[in-house]
Amino acid sequence: MAKVVIIGAGFAGHTAALYLGDKLGKEHSVTMINRFDEFAYIPSWIWVSVGHMNPEKTMFKLAPVYKRMKVNFIHGAATEVHPDKDEQYVLVDEANGSTTKVEYDYLVIATGPKLNFAGTPGLGPDQGGFTYSVCSLPHVIQTRDRYLELVEEMKQGKKVKMVIGAGHPSATCQGAAFEFIVNVHKDLVNKGIRNQAELLWLSNEAALGDFGVRGIKATVNGELLPSEEFIGAIFKDHDIQWQVQTAVQKVDAEKIYWENYAGEYGETEYDFAMLIPQFLGQPLKYVGADGSDVSEKIVNKPGFVLVDGIYGLPYDQLERNPDAWPSQYQNPNYTNIFAAGIAFAPPGSISRPHTTPNGTNITAAPPRTGMVSGVIGRIVALNIIDLVKRGRMTHSERMSEMVAACIASMGDSLWDGSAAVMVMYPVVPDMKRFPSEDGRDEFVTHMEMGLSGAWMKRMLHETFIWKLKGLPGWKIIPE
Repeated sequence: MAKVVIIGAGFAGHTAALYLGDKLGKEHSVTMINRFDEFAYIPSWIWVSVGHMNPEKTMFKLAPVYKRMKVNFIHGAATEVHPDKDEQYVLVDEANGSTTKVEYDYLVIATGPKLNFAGTPGLGPDQGGFTYSVCSLPHVIQTRDRYLELVEEMKQGKKVKMVIGAGHPSATCQGAAFEFIVNVHKDLVNKGIRNQAELLWLSNEAALGDFGVRGIKATVNGELLPSEEFIGAIFKDHDIQWQVQTAVQKVDAEKIYWENYAGEYGETEYDFAMLIPQFLGQPLKYVGADGSDVSEKIVNKPGFVLVDGIYGLPYDQLERNPDAWPSQYQNPNYTNIFAAGIAFAPPGSISRPHTTPNGTNITAAPPRTGMVSGVIGRIVALNIIDLVKRGRMTHSERMSEMVAACIASMGDSLWDGSAAVMVMYPVVPDMKRFPSEDGRDEFVTHMEMGLSGAWMKRMLHETFIWKLKGLPGWKIIPE
């Protein structure tokens, strides 16, 4: 009997658990280890953050789903991985206070990010920080509560400046910040107080609309349009100011201190700031049979799991080599360890890196959330199923082969809401296949904005929660 263990029930890990339970759960052991006993549908937290959705509508209990899918569930935090052949197991501090040793034949690390607020002094809502976040549910609720307080103050005539974007030179997940700022705009318009707020987009992107994926180009109304112009048009229409090519250095109660591409230092006053932190790998210990630290065989310095990519290439070589991106997400030193979602180490950035004259690296990290996470979780699960049943892997999909869609809502109303829909193929540009199209297929790559996007966003909320509950037909719904 094969023993498969998954650490982390986010999009990647939970998707992997569904497939593994479905195909292996009857004859083999599949175990999920997760710090929380609920699944969180993170894309809808933006609606929670402006008070338009109850948090409970974005959550569901994991235990009933795993019981139905024949997956063992351990509610607790994995602390150590012991990967050597003599004894392969994970140590878990369970929620009930006990410590459990969970043996494995195959291990999937899908832990999601450690939110490195400490990487920017003064960042974050905890430990003396001054900014807000939409990266965890407690932070989303804090953000909502403070935002709604500001709304009441604006109704009394107060003018406020809100700064939203990225809070570290290598932050990623600009899409979540973008969706937050446009939802704030829409909510303030509906409340009749938009003129009381100044909105500023502050980002480490190389250009507006870059989003850490080198931007996209798509035909809009018969004209080839770059995402910089597409997002710029939205911001101009919404009276949102922007400042890109900027790295936040520190924050205090009144000002955000930053450095830009040119190496210039500056500061921005604010009343409210929601800034995405740097993402790091979760701090698991990797312990050899003799008790030694074997982490360098498994993770890079930021804590992300090394897989079957080509690491260390200069950017000019990386951007011309789509095969440098991993295809099976398998660790080369311990081949029964896989990583999925944010947990895997990318071979480099998708957007061109930039170092300022002062030596600061301002480069958005590659996004590996949402649809990308789900696809990778499926690929990893299908390959483990292959190994258990056939002894060889037959599935692969690089991010340079992967399509991804992002739907950023601008309000949640199905009657006067809107959404920006962006589809890119592939996620990582492939200059070999599409040399004249900036590395992407212009027939598939697409951008549009309108009410239909709002309906699509709501449909995704309902259908993905259905899928992630493992309800009838779940496999028909794509990741």
